[in-house]
Amino acid sequence: MERPALDRINATIRKGIITGLVGPDGAGKTTLIRLMTGLLLPTSGQIKVMGLSTHSSQIHDITGYMPQKFGLYEDLSVLENLDLYADLNGLSVAEKKDAFKRMLAFTSLKPFINRLAGNLSGGMKQKLGLACALLSRPQVLLLDEPTVGVDPLSRRELWTMVQDLTHKGMTVIWSTSYLDEADKCHEVLLLNEGKLLFNGPPEDLTKRMKNRVFQVEVPLKNRRKVLTKLLNLPYVIDGVIQGNKLRLVTSSSLKNSLRHRVPPRFEDAFIDILGGISKGDSILAENFPLKKQTSSSLIKAENLTKRFGNFTAAQDISFTIKRGEIFGLLGPNGAGKSTIFKMLCGLLQPTLGEALISGVNLKTAPAKARSHIGYMAQKFSLYGDLSVEENLNFFSGSYGLQGPYRTKMIDLMVTIFDLHPYLNSNANLLPLGYKQRLALACAVMHEPDVLFLDEPTSGVDPLTRREFWTHINGMVEKGVTIMVTTHFLEEAEYCDRIALIYQGINIATGTPDDLKNMVKTRKMPNPTLEDSFIALIEKQGVQ
Repeated sequence: MERPALDRINATIRKGIITGLVGPDGAGKTTLIRLMTGLLLPTSGQIKVMGLSTHSSQIHDITGYMPQKFGLYEDLSVLENLDLYADLNGLSVAEKKDAFKRMLAFTSLKPFINRLAGNLSGGMKQKLGLACALLSRPQVLLLDEPTVGVDPLSRRELWTMVQDLTHKGMTVIWSTSYLDEADKCHEVLLLNEGKLLFNGPPEDLTKRMKNRVFQVEVPLKNRRKVLTKLLNLPYVIDGVIQGNKLRLVTSSSLKNSLRHRVPPRFEDAFIDILGGISKGDSILAENFPLKKQTSSSLIKAENLTKRFGNFTAAQDISFTIKRGEIFGLLGPNGAGKSTIFKMLCGLLQPTLGEALISGVNLKTAPAKARSHIGYMAQKFSLYGDLSVEENLNFFSGSYGLQGPYRTKMIDLMVTIFDLHPYLNSNANLLPLGYKQRLALACAVMHEPDVLFLDEPTSGVDPLTRREFWTHINGMVEKGVTIMVTTHFLEEAEYCDRIALIYQGINIATGTPDDLKNMVKTRKMPNPTLEDSFIALIEKQGVQ
């Protein structure tokens, strides 16, 4: 018998607060939100919103809904989208004028009213989506992963905006894969496999982790190896890299003077209640060949500049990346990261400057340079209308794999990433975690020297993110060079070095700890990487 998407959920969501909805991929979060909006009807049981059954046609008058996937029309302008959603909500001409004035002021989108929605940055798109959901002045606002793909600065802005709404009495349900956001919610519903595991203030779950979280300082060059060893200890249930330190979560309180206790987070409790992360080394890395060491740089950007008409998307970008190094490219939405990324992958020709991969110039010998590259992007690196098996066959062929070796590598990827149950499923229909697995499998089948990862874990839960980084850390130890963009700054801590891009310019380069030290003050003696990101960007904004 097939497992239900939701299984006997009983919960009451309080009025006028933000309630977080969290859980791993496939937990039932989106199903629950759609039931609350009346888009789905329960198989059994009932849901009431402000006293109304979700069967009632009036449910749409009191709820605002912002879906997980961008629900706007990209070929319409900001103003045209607002006008369309106003008509759908039955607003009169007079009501429209007042609503548009409020929403444009609230979201700071007034200067962009004539810009096509498809040309907005990720943060602006989410603000426009929020504005459209609020046009009818709902009593209950349902947000399904509103900050996926949004940079930390825009995430803070969206959070502040939604908090302001609750101060005015609105009830908000906020589904999220960012557990720092869940930590700030008044209450949290934690789902797993359709069951409700926890319902209450996040601090009530976090406090079960008291005296179970530690920080260990390790030599920078050994941190990945040390983390792998520690994660295989029976009493370690989670561990992450934080600059030159490791943050470890244990199954019980440990009395050891060599360890430095640190305050627990909601994410620690989340992973604990779900049974901890998977143990063991990366099977993918174990099957990867050891790359030949070289003193020359694997990736080299020399004065890369890209102009689109009068607009300069990237200006005079230069850096080098060594064999077996993880290099992060960070910045707000619209900063120019993707443009730089695409020039280094050979997907975009620079206006000026050069990009070299393994010493090969992407402009003069693009095919040879690309043979050294693997590329993974969550949104664009799979063919959604092809099955899992067809995607594997297509990408293995495009990377030049042939005959028995091609069959061997496809079979290996299917085994490593547990893709057997989904071989005949279209890529579009896969759970997000399996999309990510398939995209990584397609990118590494040809055992590349260089792997480009563009927002690879956007929207996935912490357990899936840990699994992904286990593979990445293992491949780096085999000498693979990684370049990654991410808006999740917790995972940017895994980078050996980072370039922070703002308005097409590289404004800071260094290790994660270097960037933190740049913004350290008496008021902020221990900044996080997110604190550093925001402070450095804001400093540029006032210059």
